[in-house]
Amino acid sequence: MSTIQPDDEGITAEGLEALKAELAELETEGRRAMGERINAARELGDLKENAEYHIAKEDQAHLETKIKRLRYRLRKAVVVEVDAASDRFGFGRTAEILDEGSGTVHTWTLVGPTEADLAKGMLSAESPVARALRDRAPGEQVVVETPGGKRAYRVGRIVR
Repeated sequence: MSTIQPDDEGITAEGLEALKAELAELETEGRRAMGERINAARELGDLKENAEYHIAKEDQAHLETKIKRLRYRLRKAVVVEVDAASDRFGFGRTAEILDEGSGTVHTWTLVGPTEADLAKGMLSAESPVARALRDRAPGEQVVVETPGGKRAYRVGRIVR
């Protein structure tokens, strides 16, 4: 199992591959498209009063900033191995979680903070709900203080 240092960022193997793919896309196609856009804006005339050119240059700066941030995340990323033999809800595992207050069953996977996307069922392992649910076995209940008040969750079946 990988050891995460305080400065490292836990990530799943799938999350690492997605991060690498996004970075490669931005460094190749993203930069190429931005270059074409800047060249087309240059052809529109005087650069001092060319709004299209200035907007394209601003967008280029945003693109380069995003690339820089993704490279940083990639340097700090440490793949956390999933303990598939465990019967507990842990990093990289997927489980059905019952919100006892609403009766809603959520299917959540515990992932690193940069992979989190609750709409896709990807719950940040650093969130208060995930910290409370982590290492719980099916049937165990936790009560979590959320911005909306206390919520009770029960771990259902471990899906994977």
